[in-house]
Amino acid sequence: MTDQTPGASIAVNVLSSLDQIAQADWDACACPETADGGRPDDPFTTWRFLHALEASGSVGRGTGWEPRYLTAELDDEIIAVAPLYAKGHSQGEYIFDHSWAHAYEQAGGSYYPKLQIAVPFTPATGRRFLTKPGHEATGISALVQGAVQLCAQNQLSSLHVTFCTEAEAIAGERMGLMRRTTQQFHWENDGYADFDAFLASLSSRKRKNIRKERRTAQDFGGRLRMLTGDEIEPEHWDSFWRFYQDTGSRKWGSPYLTRAFFEIAHETLRDDIALVIAERDGMDVAGALNFIGRDVLFGRYWGCLEDHPCLHFEACYYQAIDFAIAHGLSRVEAGAQGEHKLARGYLPVETHSLHWIGDRGFADAVARYLVEERRAVDEEIEILTAYGPFRKERREEQE
Repeated sequence: MTDQTPGASIAVNVLSSLDQIAQADWDACACPETADGGRPDDPFTTWRFLHALEASGSVGRGTGWEPRYLTAELDDEIIAVAPLYAKGHSQGEYIFDHSWAHAYEQAGGSYYPKLQIAVPFTPATGRRFLTKPGHEATGISALVQGAVQLCAQNQLSSLHVTFCTEAEAIAGERMGLMRRTTQQFHWENDGYADFDAFLASLSSRKRKNIRKERRTAQDFGGRLRMLTGDEIEPEHWDSFWRFYQDTGSRKWGSPYLTRAFFEIAHETLRDDIALVIAERDGMDVAGALNFIGRDVLFGRYWGCLEDHPCLHFEACYYQAIDFAIAHGLSRVEAGAQGEHKLARGYLPVETHSLHWIGDRGFADAVARYLVEERRAVDEEIEILTAYGPFRKERREEQE
């Protein structure tokens, strides 16, 4: 495929494996900020994370996530890449289109396979059109055109770009894609010196409730540890795999990630990981897995072998806040769903996606729906924020 941008001849290629592109070439687009030796803004779009999904068999044949990575080349230089997948279902996306698929097929169409630019199983906002600095406009244009052309050439129903940035959502809408707004709950670090400083910003009732929850959790009869890098040992993954299987079987029917993913993560990703382990009587009984970005802590998975009051809140939410404050991170993204996060200092924020549907009549119907949905999401965010846990004067500052 060739982009016809005036003044440029850009070749857009489709790769079936990340082994077909050098790690340095991918990361020069995905995380150019690491050139200074620091962390990536988004650990999930790095070559090492996406390759771990592929090498472990978590994506690929039989999973419903078939890699179709895009690259855009200008004068033999890769200037942009995108994590694109051919999807045989709508699982593991967290911005769901199940109702669209049902309506499309009720009308006699074949919704699957579709194309998805996303990080599999990861509801975390980040760039999805990964461009080298200085090639942003050209690179995004080439990737969008290439993905839409790939859909049209193969008579696929649709293209979806999930958990993109707001800037990408606006740019994509200008290029003819449909913009969708959904919501998550994030914790924002207002320069807190410690957890007590965060608590001081809350209303008295919420402050007392959180203190009570933390005391209850800490009394589970064991100890909690936050482990990163070389503090994480192989046996911790044995434990976490058991936790993850328990959660996966209850939520999704079967886990998305394979056991091999965690083995690879230990070798190539553990510097990106903050792992909370709850140990009691010499046995690991619960855990929470976080990924560390340059300025954000991303909460990903929780699981347990024993139920203890408030331990989930402590391991997933309060330990994450402690870590973010201690390391000067500006935000904690605690994953999808969960209005229960509101009372624990996590406020609703917009998340964004882009969509292209080949059938014009169906696309027009979806576009009308998205206008109404966006209005409803805006209203819900406003209402939920007003009921947030912060003191009145803090809420007024946020408004």
